[in-house]
Amino acid sequence: MGFNDKPDIKDLTPEELRAALEAEGEPAYRAEQIFDWVYKRGAAEFSAFTDLPKRLRQALDDRFGLCLPGLAERQVSKDGAEKFLFRLADGRFVETVLIPARMRQTLCLSTQVGCKFGCVFCASGKGGFKRNLRPSEILGQILFLRDRFRIPLTNFVFMGMGEPLDNFDNVAQSTLIMNAPEGLGIAARRITVSTAGVVPGIERLKNLKLQVNLSLSLHAATDELRSRLMPINRKYPLADVLRACEDYVRSSGRMMTIEYTLIRGVNDSVSDARRLGAVARRLNAKVNLIPCSEFPASDCRPSLPAQKALFLDALERMEIRATLRRSRGADIQAACGQLAGIGVKS
Repeated sequence: MGFNDKPDIKDLTPEELRAALEAEGEPAYRAEQIFDWVYKRGAAEFSAFTDLPKRLRQALDDRFGLCLPGLAERQVSKDGAEKFLFRLADGRFVETVLIPARMRQTLCLSTQVGCKFGCVFCASGKGGFKRNLRPSEILGQILFLRDRFRIPLTNFVFMGMGEPLDNFDNVAQSTLIMNAPEGLGIAARRITVSTAGVVPGIERLKNLKLQVNLSLSLHAATDELRSRLMPINRKYPLADVLRACEDYVRSSGRMMTIEYTLIRGVNDSVSDARRLGAVARRLNAKVNLIPCSEFPASDCRPSLPAQKALFLDALERMEIRATLRRSRGADIQAACGQLAGIGVKS
């Protein structure tokens, strides 16, 4: 099993847990009882599962783990965003961001330690890729904040460290458990999966038929510029990515979102806006414009206010639904593109 001898019970879907129990001669309904303790009541150890026989509680403890990540650091931004640095069982770190906004409490989830794809405007890949997160480690980010801090989470975005669709199996497993009535019971419309354009992952996500929201990190609307900013475009060029997104929209019936980071003098001209508008129109997508976030080892700078206004105006003239997002958490390195999971500050 690698760094942990036992699988965590949160790595199993309800169906997988039923099958494991039945193989040991236990009735299938025990799975619902176990899921209730884990996901509804937030029990921290198997001995707390008091409606299970003692022998079964001991068997679960012998076979499975029931762990949450350890909190290494919590930072609060002056704008209300919060960043949580989690220490995993193998000593590596990931970061999770909570973004409060009126009636919403949105949690930005990490799916990998590091990232393979090296987008020039993002800190997550600067230290290289270390490993994928397991379903239990993804779900653990949610359960820790819900159960330890009693935060009433409402929305969930896979937009933290890593490329979610590069860790497809574990992200899919997590999403199924999040959505399952026996699990966290989160409506699919409250879950958004972001991708830099992993075409096979988009196709597999479509086949799950979960109707979660899909968000495309576009950041450039030509292959030449996108390949320079996002090396993944050399493997999955824009035409292939857009075809896969069109298929997802048709299959799911959900509206897509395009994420577009505005980088000064690079992708923020009115011509860039018009090219972006053409892509958004093709996908019937809404556009989130995101100010570029600065971090060490990056030469990217945010667009000037006047240029951002011109860019947004060009989209609105094309009747594209576009929003210029306010950067949240930049003072604690929690804004889009700043997550690095580098450990506690000295």
